[in-house]
Amino acid sequence: MTPTRRRLLFVGLGLSSLVTALLLALNAFEENLVFFYSPSDLTETLMSSQRPMRIGGLVKKGSVKRSDDGLTIRFEVTDLQKSMPTIFNGALPDLFSENQGIVAEGRIIDGIFRANKILAKHDENYMPKEVAEALRKSGKWKGPEKK
Repeated sequence: MTPTRRRLLFVGLGLSSLVTALLLALNAFEENLVFFYSPSDLTETLMSSQRPMRIGGLVKKGSVKRSDDGLTIRFEVTDLQKSMPTIFNGALPDLFSENQGIVAEGRIIDGIFRANKILAKHDENYMPKEVAEALRKSGKWKGPEKK
């Protein structure tokens, strides 16, 4: 084998190895991708999908029901337009309550979101003191006036 042919063989093998590694990395990335949706964003296609996803919104007032064992919780996540029935089995975060913002990660099975992870958020009115003061000074503050 001539040196030119050997060099071409090594370059070809190197490029094909690089392409294979890139394709494997992209495939692994796609499988671990979890998208965020609000209840209004969920279409029929997404409702029948078994892919993991995140939904976010407020816990609908009056919808929280605890089972006798205390670990299974049923509630609805709403974006004030549509609601998604949700079931979670486990310990809830301390900030979880009705009318509180949450993000739930899980899958939709038979029209019910089965969450395996719940992240509770501060209410939507939370604003760091410094940011609120800056907005008041600029005249763009939309919240309640300082007492």
